[in-house]
Amino acid sequence: MKFTDYFNFTRQRADREGIKLEWIEYTFNKPDYEEIQTDGRIRRWAFIKEANKFLRIIVLEDKQTIHNAFFDSSFKLKTKQP
Repeated sequence: MKFTDYFNFTRQRADREGIKLEWIEYTFNKPDYEEIQTDGRIRRWAFIKEANKFLRIIVLEDKQTIHNAFFDSSFKLKTKQP
């Protein structure tokens, strides 16, 4: 996994500093759901039991670089993918 400068900058925000890298890696490798955005970036969600929330990560088109990660309070799992 690689990270954008934007990701590294936003990791310092108070609302994101509690997101563990192991949760990001878990979401990257074992998402509960995935969507491809119109710009080619990939959204992946996974339920993080310790936080009792869904974590959403945004992966760039290269499928290796994480651009963003945050808890998505509005996400509702519709169907199991991939």
